[in-house]
Amino acid sequence: MREFSTNADLSAIEAETPWQARNIPVTVHAALQQTAARHGSRPAISFQMFSTPGARAQTLTWSELLARVTQAANLFRSLGLNEQDTVAYVLPTLNETAITLLGGMTAGRVSPINPMLVPEKIAALLRETGAKVVVTLRAFPKADVAQKVAQAVALAPDVRTVLELDLLPHLSPPKSWIVPLIRPPVQVAHKARVLDFHRELARQRSDALTFDAPQSDRVAAFFHTGGTTGMPKIAQHRYSGMLYNGWLGAEILFTEKDVLLCPLPLFHVFAAYPILMCCLMSGAHVVFPTPRGYRGDGVFDNFWKLVERWA
Repeated sequence: MREFSTNADLSAIEAETPWQARNIPVTVHAALQQTAARHGSRPAISFQMFSTPGARAQTLTWSELLARVTQAANLFRSLGLNEQDTVAYVLPTLNETAITLLGGMTAGRVSPINPMLVPEKIAALLRETGAKVVVTLRAFPKADVAQKVAQAVALAPDVRTVLELDLLPHLSPPKSWIVPLIRPPVQVAHKARVLDFHRELARQRSDALTFDAPQSDRVAAFFHTGGTTGMPKIAQHRYSGMLYNGWLGAEILFTEKDVLLCPLPLFHVFAAYPILMCCLMSGAHVVFPTPRGYRGDGVFDNFWKLVERWA
C-alpha cells in the first residue's frame, strides 16, 4: 500500500507503467495462489453465526482458503461443468459462500443469486444463466431458502445437481441437538440430484486443480441487478475487472495487516469486489458477521464490539 491523497499521487501511479505491463495475475485462482504464497498462515476469511462478540467463529487462513477453493473448483468440474457452464449459488453470507464464489469462477462461470428473491425470480435467473449446478442451504429452522430453491429448480430444467450445505456445524449444544428434531421438511418436485456440499467437497483434491487452470481473461461471473423495475437483469463480469478492483485496494487502501468487517451480502458486487477481491489481492482479513449480515439479530447493537473483537 502507498500514500494516496492528491492528484500528484494519482499521476505517479499512472506514470509508472501501463496497466497491461503490470505483473497482475490473469485469473482469480492465480491471484489466490499468489496471496497464499505470501501470507499463507495469516487469516483470510472469518464467519460467526451469531453477532455477540464472543460467539463461536470459523477462520480460514489464506492457505486453507486456497485449498477449499481448489476443492470447490474440482468438485464443480467433477459434476460435468466446463468453463462455459454456470454454477449458481443461493446462499446467505458464509465462508462457504466465498469458497463457492471463487471456486465457481475458477471452474466455469458463477452466478450469485439473492436468497430473498421469490422462487419464480430465482428460477428465471437459473434459466437465463443456464445454471447446471446450484449450491444452497439444507433446510433449517426459521429459514425458507431450501424450500424456495426446490421450487425454483423445478422451473429450471437445466439444473442437474443441487449441493446443500448445513448450518448445523456452526451451532453449539443445546441448539445443535435441537435443530435435527425441528428441521422443516422440503417438498422436492424437481429431478435434479441432491448432494451434501461438505461431503462432496471433502472428496476432491485440495493441492491442485484436476483440470487445466484458466490461463486467459474471460467472463467468469454473472451478477444480477436488484429487479426493482421487473425481472433482475444479468451483468457479465470478467476476471480483469474483478482483479482491477482488488489491485486498487492493495495499491492504495489495504495491507495484510488490515481487517475488514463485511456485513454486506456476497450476492452483491460491493461485497464480492471492493471488499473480497481487495482482501484477496492485499492479504487483508475479511470478517462476515452472521449469515444475514446487517440484517442479522444484534449486528447493529454489537457493531463496535465486533470491531473491537476483530481489530
